[in-house]
Amino acid sequence: MSSFSASRWLSAGHLQTLYSPLFRSALPLARERERMTLRDGDFIDLDWYGSGDDDTPCVILLHGLTGSSSSRYILGQQQALAMQGWQSVAVNWRGCSGEPNRLARGYHSGVSDDLAEVVGMLSMRRPAQPLAVIGYSLGGNVLLKYLGEQGSDTPLQAAAAVSVPFRLDHSAERICQGMSKIYQARFLRDLRHYMTDKRQRFAINGDPDEYARLLALGSLKGVSSLWEFDERVTAPLHGFSSAADYYQRCSSLHFLSSITVPTLIIQAQDDPFLYPDSAPHPASLPASVALEFHRQGGHVGFIEGSPWSPGYYLERRLPAWLMAILASSEHRASCA
Repeated sequence: MSSFSASRWLSAGHLQTLYSPLFRSALPLARERERMTLRDGDFIDLDWYGSGDDDTPCVILLHGLTGSSSSRYILGQQQALAMQGWQSVAVNWRGCSGEPNRLARGYHSGVSDDLAEVVGMLSMRRPAQPLAVIGYSLGGNVLLKYLGEQGSDTPLQAAAAVSVPFRLDHSAERICQGMSKIYQARFLRDLRHYMTDKRQRFAINGDPDEYARLLALGSLKGVSSLWEFDERVTAPLHGFSSAADYYQRCSSLHFLSSITVPTLIIQAQDDPFLYPDSAPHPASLPASVALEFHRQGGHVGFIEGSPWSPGYYLERRLPAWLMAILASSEHRASCA
């Protein structure tokens, strides 16, 4: 396990979680946007940073619930990867790039089919380019689910997941407790805005059948928990019979044993979104998966250093780990 020591001035999980979104300035990265058309006619927007060729590794970044490619942890990681000389591409899940997507459906914690399309497209474009993925929170759950589904049938050479909700039912329960309710309230506010904006735009210039699917969901004013949102919106829009069915079929815990790609998972015991015992026991993981379970770190926090010079553990740890894995893969290939 690499060393991480949480800042003394940010010793609690809530402080670790809130520091970056509230106090870290957005990095002014000059990125290039690409719109990728999906097989069902919808689109995903990709934000590229850094130039690359067949020899330059490319890292795909996956954001969390109500996030985007502009989330502070995404921007920071793209900058860190560029300083290593690597290329990166930040995925905006459907409807998360500032423009509603074309279909009633959106994104959720199990959209591994969308990730598979992104990976497939990038692999076809440059078959020889080393390819890796980093997923955060919801994006980490999607990534682990994808890896388990694909097994060895994926072009990815390395992966990393941070603050993963291994059991979606546990996460929906945990975020209803204590101070964690403040995060649930923020998520619900953003999700309601996401759906309201989508309905309004579809009413003006959208497919009538897709608009009808959105109207059929009814009013969201009475939704008071993420479980209720998943029951009334996520499940019916994405082919699940209920929130419980969605949680069961999409929780990444059920897919870990089939992962063959070298994968690093970083979690914190004081994560206010998750129960510590929702994480898998290290002995149950396949040899390809390494779990770092830190005592502190919050949810996608892991802030170190002083108030005058804060450090971001994920931005030094993940590029270094990926470099070691890809260098090892290259060495094995050259010896084959």
